[in-house]
Amino acid sequence: MKHVLIVDDEAEIRSSLEGILQEEGYCVTTSGTATEALELLRDAEYDVVLLDIWLPDGDGLETLAEIRNFASDHVPEVIIISGHGTIETAVRATKLGAYDFLEKPLSLERTLILLKNAAQARQMRLENQEFKRQLVERANVTGESVPMKALRQQIRLMAPTNGRVLIYGESGTGKELIARTMHAESLRKDRVFVELNCAAIPEDFIESELFGHRHGAVPGGPAEKRGTFERADGGTLFLDEVGDMSLKTQAKVLRALDEQRFTPVGAAHPTHVDVRVIAATNKNLEEEIARGNFREDLFYRLNVIPFYVPPLRDRKEDIVLLVREFLAEFGPQYARPRIDLTEEALAALKQYHWPGNIRELRNLMERILILNPKVMRIERKHLPMLVFRGAAGRRNEEFTTLQQAREAYERDYILKKMEECHGNVSRTAEVLGLERSHLYRKMKALGISIKE
Repeated sequence: MKHVLIVDDEAEIRSSLEGILQEEGYCVTTSGTATEALELLRDAEYDVVLLDIWLPDGDGLETLAEIRNFASDHVPEVIIISGHGTIETAVRATKLGAYDFLEKPLSLERTLILLKNAAQARQMRLENQEFKRQLVERANVTGESVPMKALRQQIRLMAPTNGRVLIYGESGTGKELIARTMHAESLRKDRVFVELNCAAIPEDFIESELFGHRHGAVPGGPAEKRGTFERADGGTLFLDEVGDMSLKTQAKVLRALDEQRFTPVGAAHPTHVDVRVIAATNKNLEEEIARGNFREDLFYRLNVIPFYVPPLRDRKEDIVLLVREFLAEFGPQYARPRIDLTEEALAALKQYHWPGNIRELRNLMERILILNPKVMRIERKHLPMLVFRGAAGRRNEEFTTLQQAREAYERDYILKKMEECHGNVSRTAEVLGLERSHLYRKMKALGISIKE
């Protein structure tokens, strides 16, 4: 619902316009003075201001200049009203930033058309600002494993709806990517996608981040701030790590979801929004409810459409696709557009447990490119020792004795060092702190051939 402020010293005009605009679906506030109007504008957000040029306590054009100078990116569009309009006045008003100019007596048809156009212009301006802050590209969910195919099908079915979504999954599994894909395939794809990481905002500021604040309500912060709910109006709001919100904040989010309105910190009037909320968490919210850390009613509001993103260890057949996707992304950045991996390197990556999931894999690919600036083909020797430790640790589950596990680890470790030394046995023995003959005996015992 668009919010209009009527500023005119004639009570009859204020009352008449208020009734007409309310019938047209606008939320309307009125004021008879410049001073009161400026206070209202600092207290709440308006889409359009109908501003009379003659006011009892000031000049309308001076008031327009003050409005346009507000230290905020959500100033309203202003339409000037005058009973004694001149070309000079209209030109001056335009130069000061007025959207347009109306003469008294007002034409109802022209007034309604200008109001509609001004509100749309403001909405486009705000969305352009949002897109500049965060360019939203159509996201691709990579993977041909059974869980990922099922996930993509679920997205295709649910994205076009307005149902709220709750995404579960470990850290680094790509929950934000799923949220962006949902938005890109939704009916709101041409509107904004706004993200807030609830775990990254200090408790004292989370309410202001969500709902904004007015006129210096937050000491030491900006005079005014649009919250994420307000910025996401008409689009999608992604609340990441929603399980980390305090119970106090949860109560306010619950009310905002129920009523699609909220009151910014320090404001006297509520703000109405149309927002689709997608939330994500790496916690088990049902366990958090049992512990008293999460509101059960909020859980049921968010969990309309549940999504589960599997960890990378449960879809290792997707590692090859992900690796090549990351190399295609980072290769050109480091002047290596056609870089690839050997089969041995890919096999080692598939053995690793990936506790950090896709994020860890992505970071690893970039780190390898940075540390090996001349390499065009990533081999097993370029992988960090962590990958092999993790792989050996996972295989321990398959061994029945400690000796078997120890030998498997020693074998991987020696092979890794041999690769680092380009197959030079003498150099490998030196790195391992062994006599060359001792290393030969160890290799023979572990079944490692020189060719290998």
